[in-house]
Amino acid sequence: MEKQPPSAPAMPQRLDKWLFFARLIKSRSLAQKAIEAGHVAVNGKRETQSSAQIKAGDMLEVSLERRDLVVRVLLPGSRRGPYEEARLLYEDLTPAVPAGRPTLFEQATRDRGAGRPTKRDRRETDRLRPGPDRLRPGDLEDD
Repeated sequence: MEKQPPSAPAMPQRLDKWLFFARLIKSRSLAQKAIEAGHVAVNGKRETQSSAQIKAGDMLEVSLERRDLVVRVLLPGSRRGPYEEARLLYEDLTPAVPAGRPTLFEQATRDRGAGRPTKRDRRETDRLRPGPDRLRPGDLEDD
């Protein structure tokens, strides 16, 4: 059985503090920005307030720069300790990436020294990016 961190409070905790204590995000201010940007979901619902309270048993979906995480909160944090202590605060439920299938980050990354991207490469990279940048003339017109 794994050793649990000492003196862990048994009450709800702020979402930004927990993400910082669990070492999922490097700083509390970065955690606040990620939450406000809508990159964190609690129990399937996007959360935009860093002061939202989470408790043991809650499911978090965190969209980081290079990967998406799905974790179950096991304990609230009392401090930002070493990784071994932080790892006891959550259970990682992130689905494994199928072998042979590149992630979106890998698809958008070019090999070093591969030269300048071609127009076709740029279009393929643009297809991965969500948002209004992808609209082309005629996309909004009715048939």
